[in-house]
Amino acid sequence: MIRVLLADDEALVRGGLRKIVETEADMTVVAEAVDGLQAVDAARASKPDVAVVDIRMPQLDGIEATRRIVAALGDSVRVLMLTTYGLDDYVFEALRVGASGFMLKDTPPEELLDAIRVIAAGSALLSPAVTRAVIAEFARRSPAAQVAESHRLDELTEREREVLALLTRGRSNAEIAADLVVSEATAKTHVAHVLMKLGVRDRVQAVIFAYEAGIVTPGAA
Repeated sequence: MIRVLLADDEALVRGGLRKIVETEADMTVVAEAVDGLQAVDAARASKPDVAVVDIRMPQLDGIEATRRIVAALGDSVRVLMLTTYGLDDYVFEALRVGASGFMLKDTPPEELLDAIRVIAAGSALLSPAVTRAVIAEFARRSPAAQVAESHRLDELTEREREVLALLTRGRSNAEIAADLVVSEATAKTHVAHVLMKLGVRDRVQAVIFAYEAGIVTPGAA
């Protein structure tokens, strides 16, 4: 059972999200919050698997709420950000502080449910069409951290660097396997090794690292 926290200052939005989530046999809403401060407290108390957090809330915005939730609960919780704005500075910063992905508020219910399942499974939303564009723009606007982080890159094998490059292109495990002509299980193992060696929590964080470290540049294929 996937335990879900819903944080949004609009009662109608929260109610709609609750109805969507609780129609699923494998999900349950364990807490709701009307602002960022309440979201942090609710996350600490209910220990959800996934926190669905509006990016713009009173008292404490979704960015700082995410930062505090991740700091308090670590890898036991994943944060899915909701936004009405798409590519904006809020999304860039959300990824930086530890969100595992984001979705627009007008996303169809079935896509939202799929996103919750993907994130609960320990992966991240990284679609070539959306998230990669966000990260590329984020990297374009943010200072590089090449020198400070270069030692972690030295830990990667040549194959693992290939895998990291494929991750920046939004490739799934199955697509990585096809690109490298290996089994999907082998591709999954390579991805796990990349995340472990870079010390990042998921694919989104790995891609941010790749841009900041200069392995790839915004807009590269």
